[in-house]
Amino acid sequence: MTVTVREIVNQLEKLAPKKFAFEWDNVGLQVGSLDQPVENVMVTLDVLEEVVDEAVEKNVNLIIAHHPLLFKKLNQIDFSTPKGRVIRKLIQNDISVYASHTNLDIADGGVNDALAELIGLRDIKPLIETTNESLLKLAVYVPVSHADKVRDAMSEAGAGYIGDYSHCTYQVNGEGTFKPLEGSDPYIGSTGELERVEEKRIETIVPSFLTQKVLKAMNESHPYEEAAYDLIQLLNEGKSYGVGRLGELEEEMTLEALCMLVKDKYQVPQLRYCGNARQKVKKVALLGGSGENYYKDALRKGADVYITGDLSFHTAQDAVEAGLSLIDPGHHVEKVVHTYVKDYLEKNVSQLGTVLISNVDTEPFRFM
Repeated sequence: MTVTVREIVNQLEKLAPKKFAFEWDNVGLQVGSLDQPVENVMVTLDVLEEVVDEAVEKNVNLIIAHHPLLFKKLNQIDFSTPKGRVIRKLIQNDISVYASHTNLDIADGGVNDALAELIGLRDIKPLIETTNESLLKLAVYVPVSHADKVRDAMSEAGAGYIGDYSHCTYQVNGEGTFKPLEGSDPYIGSTGELERVEEKRIETIVPSFLTQKVLKAMNESHPYEEAAYDLIQLLNEGKSYGVGRLGELEEEMTLEALCMLVKDKYQVPQLRYCGNARQKVKKVALLGGSGENYYKDALRKGADVYITGDLSFHTAQDAVEAGLSLIDPGHHVEKVVHTYVKDYLEKNVSQLGTVLISNVDTEPFRFM
């Protein structure tokens, strides 16, 4: 059985929901069809013609890109232009393209978590919060014989997570009553007769974006034809998601030592830095891609150093004068997420063939 683009996209959007993306972004399917069968997938930062040529050579059916192929509005598709040639070649070879951009930057396990993990940051939080998920309380009434099965099904679907704990529920014993009516097919009891059943009320917490998934798991594991449940909106704050990351190094080190660590872990030939190379740093802010607009957030949250790409001259001056050291390893370090996406797909999409990481270097800059 062959997997489709749709099935792969459904899994990707569990990792990086489209709702996380900024309004100006263009994420999702760029070219192709969600119903297209897929055997091989390629992960890349950019969809350049050389990348498409590699995909054709390796029989790839789906390219997953970080940077959208279609970012600015197209008024025409001219096959004599670089973009037009890419689109034509994709269509001619039945290759679909899907982009996961700012949503993958923000997501747990996405670009910024990968960058933070590689340099050993701990106590990691979003640098700038962009969304806080709403929470619901789900209470379901289950016969005692099936309580464990229903609880586990809901938990596996994402309910009951509080901090570093899973399967968090509260259960109360009680008696349920019901009378099956004409046309019903009761699991317990007889049509027209009042039935009394020893039941448990299982309460758990559900992130709003997982509501339908958890309810589906609950109903599929519940023995009753019609499960009785309550779903209540909570005022409790849910998990925060946001741009960039803020954390601390395991041990204090010099700015120079951190630069060397960044070069090694992000695999860049050189980088730029601002500040005193002998300065001791411990609290680190970072943001993959272009993050100079957020240096004041790094300052406000007490970072000793801010790691991001595409820093401009005057921004760098302003940041250093305000007391914030900077490390600019370039925009292209976002490539570190490739391995994370590859591992995620291999783990979560059954029947999938090969997941490749593109060998094409899409970094436009060269260093002398």
